[in-house]
Amino acid sequence: MTSEQDTIEQPGDAATATTSTTTNRRQPFPQGFLDTISTGWAERPESLPAPRAQAEYAAARRAAVSAAFPGKRLVIPAGSLKQRSNDTDYPFRAHSAFAHLTGWAADSEPDSLLVFEPTAGGHDVTLYFRERADRTTSEFYSDATIGEFWIGPRPALAGVAADLAVATAHLDDFAAGESDLVVDEDDELTRFVSELRLVKDEYEIAEMRRAVEITANGFDDIIRDLPRAVAHPRGERIVEGAFHQRARSDGNWEGYDTIAASGPHACYLHWTRNDGAVLPGDLILIDAGAEADSLYTADITRTLPVNGTFSDVQRRIYDTVVEAADAAFAAAQVGVPFREVHGAAMDVIARRTAEWGLLPVSAEEALDADKGGQHRRYMVHGTSHHLGIDVHDCAQARREMYYDGLIEPGMVFTIEPGLYFQIDDLTVPEEYRGIGVRIEDDILITADGPVNLSAGIPRTSAEVEAWIARVQGSAS
Repeated sequence: MTSEQDTIEQPGDAATATTSTTTNRRQPFPQGFLDTISTGWAERPESLPAPRAQAEYAAARRAAVSAAFPGKRLVIPAGSLKQRSNDTDYPFRAHSAFAHLTGWAADSEPDSLLVFEPTAGGHDVTLYFRERADRTTSEFYSDATIGEFWIGPRPALAGVAADLAVATAHLDDFAAGESDLVVDEDDELTRFVSELRLVKDEYEIAEMRRAVEITANGFDDIIRDLPRAVAHPRGERIVEGAFHQRARSDGNWEGYDTIAASGPHACYLHWTRNDGAVLPGDLILIDAGAEADSLYTADITRTLPVNGTFSDVQRRIYDTVVEAADAAFAAAQVGVPFREVHGAAMDVIARRTAEWGLLPVSAEEALDADKGGQHRRYMVHGTSHHLGIDVHDCAQARREMYYDGLIEPGMVFTIEPGLYFQIDDLTVPEEYRGIGVRIEDDILITADGPVNLSAGIPRTSAEVEAWIARVQGSAS
């Protein structure tokens, strides 16, 4: 990988330039290069695009922010590149609030700022970013972080203004103020832009459907590749890689690190090391979501029998998780407190684990809000979280708006109950140990009730077995 950077100081004519290097791996530019690099380039086309689809939705979101903060100067930063190691950076991903309010998503520029300047009638909004360098400047060819010779074409102010339907200015023209309200620095602004995403608009819902579609195809790819995963000593990496290829080819990236947890690893809720074997007879829990170019993500979990067929014990546990998910789905109705979705799933988990003799108390005692909770040993996480441009969307919303809030049309959230019996858990029969199951779907709330956006991805034990047979049969 070529990423070294030279810093060129050009006080005047290129012929008088001096060169200094920031690394001992590159040589200074020779004078002939400096004399000719700025000439011989074709004119760049300057045709302006029509506004992108999300521009009108982003404008409505900005209007809501403006109305909520009259007289306040607001600064919404995109964020900067983050160092991975030495002179390499992680891929840039804009701050969610910035992307939501600008409509600038996978193609946004690091260090950009969306600024609301207060006026008598509200705010003048300007998007500041680093304009692409003129080819007569050293930035064009010498700066490995932002130079176009290194990273490719960068957008122009006029083009972005037309694309996003917002005023633009060069980042150098921005002047910070002492009283600015900045997302992630001001609690009130951070909370507002988070709560603004609790109810999704038509554009957001369409993008989330797209993310689910990509994810569904990624799960097909995983099943197709299961034989190769079984044959590899780190088969979980094969599973992760199969999904990554789909997420990158059809979308922007994964919305979060893929969990490919086979056998006992499925009992670790956020297992992302993905370095274990995939063995016939085990279950593999795959929690994965593709992120669309708009940055909206899916979040789906399926638990698959590696050999294509559930054992009796695996099926018993799996079918209980389906039952809990179905109960949560039925509870997800307009006007119901969001927390009751979790409560419906927990009723099933408590009742079944009590029936199996795993609890030291009755199901009713376990469900006691103050003295119970014994069943939570086997499902310590919550059942649902909001989903959108962040996988855990709206996370800075107030509790009364989120966990204790009422379900509304336009909300999108997960339903993801599970059962996890750790390999060394002596409170369960030996045949249960090392089995982890989670089933997760993405749910859209409409005026007519909940809609499972991921219903096309098989869920029941019988459907999953038929799915594996069908996909692997078509691949042979």
